[in-house]
Amino acid sequence: MTGNHSIETSRTQSTGETDKIPAAAPPRLTTLILLSALAVLPVNMILPSLPNIAAEFRADRALVNLSVAGYAIVTALIALIAGAASDRYGRRPVVLIAVSIFIAASAGCALAGNIGVFLLCRAMQASIDACFSIALVIIRETSSDRKAASRFGYLAMGWAVAPMLGPMLGGLLDELFGWRANFFILAILGAAIFALSMRDVRETALRSTRPRGNYLAAYGTLASSARFWAHAACMACSMGTFYIFLGGAPLVVAKSLGASGAELGFYMGMTPAGFILGSYLTGRYAARYALSTTVIVARLLTCLGLLIGFALSMLGTTHILAFFGPCMFIGIGNGLTMPAANASVLSIRADLSGTAMGLATAMRIAGGALIASAAGLLLDRSGATYVLLGTMLASASLALLAALGAAVIERRITKLVSA
Repeated sequence: MTGNHSIETSRTQSTGETDKIPAAAPPRLTTLILLSALAVLPVNMILPSLPNIAAEFRADRALVNLSVAGYAIVTALIALIAGAASDRYGRRPVVLIAVSIFIAASAGCALAGNIGVFLLCRAMQASIDACFSIALVIIRETSSDRKAASRFGYLAMGWAVAPMLGPMLGGLLDELFGWRANFFILAILGAAIFALSMRDVRETALRSTRPRGNYLAAYGTLASSARFWAHAACMACSMGTFYIFLGGAPLVVAKSLGASGAELGFYMGMTPAGFILGSYLTGRYAARYALSTTVIVARLLTCLGLLIGFALSMLGTTHILAFFGPCMFIGIGNGLTMPAANASVLSIRADLSGTAMGLATAMRIAGGALIASAAGLLLDRSGATYVLLGTMLASASLALLAALGAAVIERRITKLVSA
């Protein structure tokens, strides 16, 4: 028990106070927003081009779809590796290497002559995902806890807008110039970001604080932190709620609500719009409140919205807004949750910030996907609206419980340190 307390309080003891800011010249927030936006733009920018890619390579559609599903798996692995590497070798080198690999991989996709080379280069493209996690770490190392959460909110807005615009840009480029134009543009954007990073991204990790043990020891240290697990579980369940929505909403709308494809596309956008709103609110107000308070309020909002939607569904309300209106609170809640929870994760161990962010990111992606997969088994048997809303409410409730658990742990740590 004593060992756990020493792990949990090391961040506070090493700095004297959790809000003390390390002496470092931070990059401009605009630079970090652009890095995070580029990290997510390739995820779905190529979606409109998948049929043309399959046709040109004469490949099965399921094989071509690996460029999307496989990409997500590789991003989780990249997060684990890049986070730990940035602790050991510094933030700036990892950012520059990740962007360099991305540029080469994007060019490789554009010039690929067969499906094997294309998929290999597409997997290498996922290296850019390291930039989002490291951008969060850089902000944390140059800001106080609450100020970091506020800046995370603005960063998350760029992270949310990019994938919304990606399919539109990708579809336009495909129609005008062919699918390879998507990857040439990504390579050009990568080169521009590389030049900007060379000039603006400075090293923020002090050599004296870099870990000297092996990687497994660093992960073991974090795995023994109850505070880390609570925040990671909260983010995984929050993301799981969103993944359940993405997978289940099209089925429910088509089967129960009878909406057209155009209506579905419009109303599905309400939840990402809610995420942008929640991220903006975090950027605007998070510095005024405790991080645990922000996360709990966020999870309560999500649960309340879904509870209203569940009640309306049980009462037989079939209007499309009675479903998508409450689901908008998934986005609002996640937009508030992710910046504050990430800031809390990064404050656990100053010398393991990158490792913590990488591990939390991998757990968020894998945990969210696992929750959504389990929920999909239930939704396949019943396309009823109330089943989908009830499933999302269950996942959101687990996130709320994790947030409450994190708040209790942090309160105990604060009392221990002040004693």
